[in-house]
Amino acid sequence: MAYRTHLMICTGTACVSCGSFDIKKELEQEIRKHGLEKEILVVTTGCQGFCAQGPVMVVQPDEIFYQKLTSEDIPELVEEHFLKGRPVKRLMFTPPGEETPVPNINEIGFFQKQRLIALRNKGLIDPEKIDDYIGRDGYKAIAKVLSTMTSEDVIKEIKTSGLRGRGGGGFPTGLKWEICSKSKDNPKYIICNADEGDPGAYMDRSIIESDPHSVIEGMLIGAKAIGAHQGYVYIRSEYPLAISRLEIAIRQASEYGLLGNDILGQGFDFNIEIKQGAGAFVCGEETSLIHSIEGVSPEPRQRPPFPAQSGLWGKPTNINNVETWANVPRIIIRGAEWFASIGTEKSKGTKVFSLVGKINNTGLVEVPMGITLKEIIYDIGGGIPGGKAFKGVQIGGPSGGVVPSSSLDLPVDYERLVEVGSMMGSGGMVVTDEDTCMVDIARYFLEFTNDESCGKCTSCRDGSAAMLEILTRISDGNGKEGDIELLEELGRAIKDASQCGLGQTLPNPVLSTIAHFRDEYEAHIKEKKCPAHVCKPLISYRIESEKCTGCKLCSRKCPANAITGEVKEPHVIDQSQCIKCGICYDVCKFNAVLVETGKS
Repeated sequence: MAYRTHLMICTGTACVSCGSFDIKKELEQEIRKHGLEKEILVVTTGCQGFCAQGPVMVVQPDEIFYQKLTSEDIPELVEEHFLKGRPVKRLMFTPPGEETPVPNINEIGFFQKQRLIALRNKGLIDPEKIDDYIGRDGYKAIAKVLSTMTSEDVIKEIKTSGLRGRGGGGFPTGLKWEICSKSKDNPKYIICNADEGDPGAYMDRSIIESDPHSVIEGMLIGAKAIGAHQGYVYIRSEYPLAISRLEIAIRQASEYGLLGNDILGQGFDFNIEIKQGAGAFVCGEETSLIHSIEGVSPEPRQRPPFPAQSGLWGKPTNINNVETWANVPRIIIRGAEWFASIGTEKSKGTKVFSLVGKINNTGLVEVPMGITLKEIIYDIGGGIPGGKAFKGVQIGGPSGGVVPSSSLDLPVDYERLVEVGSMMGSGGMVVTDEDTCMVDIARYFLEFTNDESCGKCTSCRDGSAAMLEILTRISDGNGKEGDIELLEELGRAIKDASQCGLGQTLPNPVLSTIAHFRDEYEAHIKEKKCPAHVCKPLISYRIESEKCTGCKLCSRKCPANAITGEVKEPHVIDQSQCIKCGICYDVCKFNAVLVETGKS
């Protein structure tokens, strides 16, 4: 049946949490109510990227973008737009600081500088229907590989493309495949690492929720290249929607003869099994992940031998993350030279980032390597809320470092990020503004990695605990001379002595914030002040009597009942009861609440 209109509604995790399945149900009911079911089709897609505005929906073929929908909006939307032909402007996106909504998705700044390869099908297909994927050249690449290419041809193509692993250090993908293919031992295994544990990161989850078949096809191509017949997707159990869609995709691919025995009649066998992890951050490290699949304690082991030589059950194993696998089919279809023409000299293609934190346009973005931080944060991200100053961006999660505002023009690629004390990592981008305390940021990430350390290495286990103790002391106003130098010394020692990537990168948030924001550490230690007014032991709230009107709003909102005063009389904060939550400061309409810094 040919429909004149397709309503592409996001059902990624973020939009689902805001009620997108209820909106879908309401849309279908209203469409039937008005007799439009033969003209309009509601399509559930995966994440469309603009997470801050969810639930979102794109009307095709007009490409009208609706955002922040609720079930209550649907009757008006169907009647006005689809019956009377009058798009509803109040449901369209209006950029911060502007008054006019932007109707067309292609005119919204968030989407304009993106280039989609790994996310090429986002918002365009139903991830639970294999025919939708096939209709967008799906499984065309594996057909080409099985019918016209040798394993050597495939590896050469991936090497020529310059594709590097998108999950951490950026090791050349084709070289990894080549090492594994040349190993004499059998059987060989393929693993997709979907154990995405970085705070604020959701790239892999979104790709699987939006386009699971692209990952399956990438794994098929990799398996043919190295000679593997069994694959595993290792995914954390906290991703139920991604797991469900992956299970559906594997079942559909098997039914279509794209998994299993004698795939496409070419004599190639390959199966995929899902292994669920329990959410340990260390399982993102290759050897820990392998141990988890094997059913033993998920601790890293010494390398070499590398997994490509001796991995799962001691056999050659190739591991790549979700985004890496999703790139592979497109490289095979479009050619290595096409992919290599995108990006920089040593960092080819695109990179998917989760853009979160103090940013107007929160969401999932895919940009060409070499794009500047300024373009990502201001052109795509829409800048900092409230017109506040950009301070820095934490890239690469707990393994990365903070890139300061002085590096806004920095091209984003593997080498340049390392030069400023950060790393690409899996692609988390946490934006900070002038109200962010860098000592607190470092303490937060160290607290996370200290908790997630497997405890095998003394350097990581005890070293991270020692660094965290010092950072906590500084945040509490008990820092002392020499603490900064001690943090630097401990950080270097942990990097040198730790066995796996978790420990080797654990000090990065601390070392990078010291390098770029040393003055903040010194203010905490020498002046007992938190310049950003964040560290609670170093701040206090006071009501300025001359400005207080006695409206009682602050006292009504105070969760600790720490504010007293009569109506139309100046109020007072009882410092012994104040929990320093800042609610009084946020709700006061007369700027009567002051934040004072300094240890009392």
